[in-house]
Amino acid sequence: MSIPALRSFPTVYGVKRSTRLVRRHSRLGGGLRASSVAVNGEVGLGSRSTEKKEDAVKEVADEEDRGLEPLYDDGFGAVTVKDYFAAAKALSKDDGGPPRWFCPVESGQPAVEDAPLLLFLPGTDGVGMGLILHHKSLGKAFEVRCLHIPVNDRTPFEGLLQIVEQSIQHEQDLSPNRPIYLVGDSFGGCLALAVAARNPQTDLVLLLVNPATSFAKTPLQPILPLLEAMPSDLHVTVPYLLSFVMADPLKMAMVSIENNLSPPETLQKLAENLTSLLPLLSELADIIPRDALLWKLKILKSGAAYANSRLHAVQAEVLLLASGKDNLLPSGEEADRLFKTLKNCRVRYFKDNGHTLLLEDGINLLSLIKGANMYRRGRQRDFVTDYLPPTLNEFKKTFDEDNKLFHLALSPVMMSTLTNGKIVRGLAGVPDQGPVLFVGYHALMGIELSPLYEEFLKEKNTVVRGLAHPVLFGASNETSRQELSRLDTVSMYGGLPVTPINMYRLFERNQYVLLYPGGVREALHRKGEEYKLFWPDQPEFVRMAARFGVTVVPFGFVGEDDALELVLDYNDQKNIPYLREWIESINKDSQRVRDSVKGEEGNQDMYLPAIVPKVPGRFYYLFGKPIKMKGMNNVLRDRKSANEVYLHIKLEVNNALAYLKRKREEDPYRSISQRAVYQATWGVSAQVPTFEP
Repeated sequence: MSIPALRSFPTVYGVKRSTRLVRRHSRLGGGLRASSVAVNGEVGLGSRSTEKKEDAVKEVADEEDRGLEPLYDDGFGAVTVKDYFAAAKALSKDDGGPPRWFCPVESGQPAVEDAPLLLFLPGTDGVGMGLILHHKSLGKAFEVRCLHIPVNDRTPFEGLLQIVEQSIQHEQDLSPNRPIYLVGDSFGGCLALAVAARNPQTDLVLLLVNPATSFAKTPLQPILPLLEAMPSDLHVTVPYLLSFVMADPLKMAMVSIENNLSPPETLQKLAENLTSLLPLLSELADIIPRDALLWKLKILKSGAAYANSRLHAVQAEVLLLASGKDNLLPSGEEADRLFKTLKNCRVRYFKDNGHTLLLEDGINLLSLIKGANMYRRGRQRDFVTDYLPPTLNEFKKTFDEDNKLFHLALSPVMMSTLTNGKIVRGLAGVPDQGPVLFVGYHALMGIELSPLYEEFLKEKNTVVRGLAHPVLFGASNETSRQELSRLDTVSMYGGLPVTPINMYRLFERNQYVLLYPGGVREALHRKGEEYKLFWPDQPEFVRMAARFGVTVVPFGFVGEDDALELVLDYNDQKNIPYLREWIESINKDSQRVRDSVKGEEGNQDMYLPAIVPKVPGRFYYLFGKPIKMKGMNNVLRDRKSANEVYLHIKLEVNNALAYLKRKREEDPYRSISQRAVYQATWGVSAQVPTFEP
C-alpha cells in the first residue's frame, strides 16, 4: 500500500487549486490503492506509460462532461474494513507534524458543478480514515477533506477547534454562497457542534455520527481510572477489548458481501471475512498507544463539556445518525436530548447498529443525505438542480433487497400505447425524450410508485420526478428515533414539492414529470372510492404544458383492491375522539395546497389509513397514447380550449382505468398461486405472461 508521508499542514489555506490537481491525479495514478491518501496537494504517480495517462485524462474529461446520470456507479462497497485498518496503521506512524487536512485520492473530482466542501472530523482514533468506505461515493458530490491528528500530537480541544475554524473561514471567504458540511464522528461530533456554536453566521451543515456529547454517561466510566493505572505491557489488550464494545464485527464483516449470493455462499464469505478481520482488531494497540489513548480520553471529556455548554448557540442544519446498539455511548438517549435541544435537528436511527456506524454494512452516507433532502450547493436547497439521481448501488438495494418480495408477489404488468393506438407490453409507447408529463390516478397511499420507479429506470434509464405534497419533504412530523422510511425513498427517486415553479423548471430542463391532479384526496381516499378521480374543475397544468411543448401521457393503474383492504378511513377516524384530535393536530400547521378549491377535491387533509394486506393479486399499468402539446397556442390564449384538453386527459385516464379493470379479468396469472407455479417452472426472474392487449 502506497501512502505518501504526511507533512505539516495545519490549515487548509492555499489548498483549493492543489486539491483539484490531487483529484485529477487520482484518476491517473497507477499503484495508488483505494485507501491511498494525498496530502498537501501532493501525490505519487505509478509507472504508467504516457499514452495511458493521456487516455486517462481524456476519460476523466469525458466523465466530467457527462455529469451524474441515473444508475451511475458510485463505487460504494469496493472498500472494506480491512482497508481501514491498513490505512489507519500506516497513518499512525507519527512524523512529528501538527494536525492537518488530507484529500482522499479515491474521492476523485466531483462530478457536479460547484460541489460543496465536506470536512471529516474523526473519532477518538484521530487518524481521519473513518470515512474510508464512503470516500468514493461522497467524492462524486463533494470536495472531500479529512482531518488527521497525529498519534503523538497533544493539541488541546481548543487548538483543534481553531484549526477547523480557520479552514472554514478561509473557504467561506473563497465561496461565500457555498455551504460547508462537517461530518463529526463520535469525538468529531463534539468538535463539529463547537465550531457551529462559535460560528452561527457561517452556512454549515452538520452530519453527526453517534456524537460523544454523552461521554459523561458512557458505561465505561467506572473502568476509565483503571486505564491510567494499567501497566504498559497490558495495554495491548485494551484496544482489542474496546473494539468489541465500539463495533459490531458481524456488520463490519458483511461489508462488500454481495446480496445476491445463496445462503451457503454468504455464510462462507462471512466466515472468511471474519477470519481475516478479527486479528486486525488487535492492531488498534499500534494505532492508539497507551499514552495517546489516555490523552484522547482527556480531550474527549473536555470536548464534550465544551460542546454541551454551547448547544443553545448552534444555528446550523443538523442530521444526527444514532445507533441503537452503541455499547460505548448511550447514543439513542443522546439523540432524544439533542433533537429537543438543537434548533434544526433531524435524526436517522439505526436500532441494530453499533458505535462505528460508518464502518458497518448497509450504511451509505451519501444515500442518507439524499434521502433526508440535505444535499445542497447554495444557501437554500433547490429541489430541481440539487437533486442527485439514484446510483446503481441504491437501485440494487431498493429493488433487489428492500422491495424485492413486494414486487415479486405483485408481478406488475406495464403497458403503453404506441402513436398508432396499439397497446404493447413495456414502455415502448412512452417518448424517449422529454419534457414528458405523466398524469394519472393516485392509488391508496401511493402504492403504485415503487414498481413505476423501477420500470422507468430499467427500461428508460431515467428518473420520473414526482410532484408531491410539501408535507412529505418537511421534518415537522419526524421523531428523535426516526428510522429510514418510504419518504426517504421518495426523495431519493426524484420526489419534490408540487409547486408551479418546480413544474416550470422541470419542463425547462426536459425532465420526465409525474403529476397527480387528485393529490392527497385521491391517495388517501375513503372506502368504496378506489379508482375514482378527485380532480379540481380548473386545469392546473395544461397551459404550462402547452407553453413548453410538453408531451402529456395519461395513465391508469389498477390493483390496489387486490392488495389492500381499507379498514378505518378518514370518516371513521374523525368519529373517534383521539384520532380526530391527532388528524387536526397534524394538519393544523401543514402547508395547504388547494385552499381555493371547493368541495371534496379541495379537502387535502393528511391522515393515516388503517389497512390490512390481502392475498396479493396483480398490479396493472397502462400508459395511454401520448398527447403532444407543442403548437397548441390556442390553449395559451383561450381558457375554454385549455379546459377541453384538460377534460380529454381526464377522460383518457378514466378509459385506462376501465380498460385495465376489464382486461385483468382475462389474465390467467392474476392469482399469485398461478404465478408461483409459472415461476417455479421457468424461474423467479422470468416475466410472467398476462392477458393479450
